Amino acid sequence: MTQQKYPPRHMGTMMGPVDPSAFENALMQFEAAAKTMKLTDDQVAMIKEPRRTTEVKLPVRMDDGRIEVFQGFRVQHNIARGPAKGGIRFHPDVSIDEVKALAFWMTFKCAVVDIPMGGGKGGVVVDPSNLSLGELERVARRYMAEMIDLFGPDRDIPAPDVNTGPMIMAWMMDTYSMHHRDNVPAVITGKPLELGGSRGRASATAQGMVFCVREAAQKLKIDLKKATVAVQGFGNAGSFAAKLLREDGCKIVAISDIGGAFHNRQQGINPDEAIDFLREHKNLKGFERSAEVSRFDDPMVLLEEPVDILIPAALENQIVKKNAPRVKPKIIAECANGPCTFDADAILERNGVFIIPDILCNAGGVTVSYFEWVQNRMGYYWESERVLSELERYMVKAFNDVYETSKKYKVNMRIAAFIIAIERVTRVSELRGLYA
Repeated sequence: MTQQKYPPRHMGTMMGPVDPSAFENALMQFEAAAKTMKLTDDQVAMIKEPRRTTEVKLPVRMDDGRIEVFQGFRVQHNIARGPAKGGIRFHPDVSIDEVKALAFWMTFKCAVVDIPMGGGKGGVVVDPSNLSLGELERVARRYMAEMIDLFGPDRDIPAPDVNTGPMIMAWMMDTYSMHHRDNVPAVITGKPLELGGSRGRASATAQGMVFCVREAAQKLKIDLKKATVAVQGFGNAGSFAAKLLREDGCKIVAISDIGGAFHNRQQGINPDEAIDFLREHKNLKGFERSAEVSRFDDPMVLLEEPVDILIPAALENQIVKKNAPRVKPKIIAECANGPCTFDADAILERNGVFIIPDILCNAGGVTVSYFEWVQNRMGYYWESERVLSELERYMVKAFNDVYETSKKYKVNMRIAAFIIAIERVTRVSELRGLYA
């Protein structure tokens, strides 16, 4: 029996301090908003820390007959406003600290767009590219089986995240349903349409971001038909973001993923060509040989492209204190969770960068997940037009609520988003009271 071991993601050295961890960064964002709001110690105590943290070992039979043990996590941060909601990611760098941060952000993401759910998140320490399809299925089903007491349509509703998707959600839904001897599609979202998934779910995160970008561009008087865009992370959210913004008239000048970073500043990059390349090759490695693009020597330099709109759609802590002075777009639209550290925020704000914060900008995914859950509970499914219309209504209202709050309190958009979300979570927590 073997157990996977990975080095810790955040390691200090004799060279000096490292950037804050994802959860430390999340808490600094919270505390800045709480200070502005003058929250009491009791109010902070009720909503700051996760309510439940679960860690499990997942023994899985591999194709060659040996047993490999994977590490799995699930964090439920706050369920005052409704069942926990949040994705499950499969990645070798997953850690309990990261999952706590993501569950924390999820609580306030649901609150800022005003859907009746709380924050959860999960993950497995695994590189799915090293697994066969059968091994991947066994990891997914084992995770659901080990965590099954946590989940349920009124308890905790997982969804796809990094390196997971509709097929993995289908396996997990089936595992839960088999254990309960019933068909329970509402236990999980992001499923295939045939199993109760919602139309519009695949593009929801990017589509929600686009609604926010349109509102921001209008307020900043930026003509999207003349705007340039760089996208870091060309996965599901990033690729749809590039495609949708190009349809709005934007020029996509740079894209990247694990296979490399590429640019074409003159003619721009056709996202459809990149998406076709991804379908065949799984990542963008070698894209410069099949399209009119140039490759960056250092992929992180993409963040410093002189563009109107920068879309970080990869992982956390990409724009940090060290590189923030060189990151100068007009708008940063955070498709990823936590791409900018707290220290970087201050630098970007001084440089006049307008940030659409993650808990608002990428909330389209959880909003349409909520729509999917509603449809599952009703047994009545919406057409694409209704999903898009409802999503636009939620995102535009949320953006303008945050924008007006930023003006009222004279704070940036991130702190404003937290103020709205914290007010809603605190109010419900106080109305429910404390069970003794």
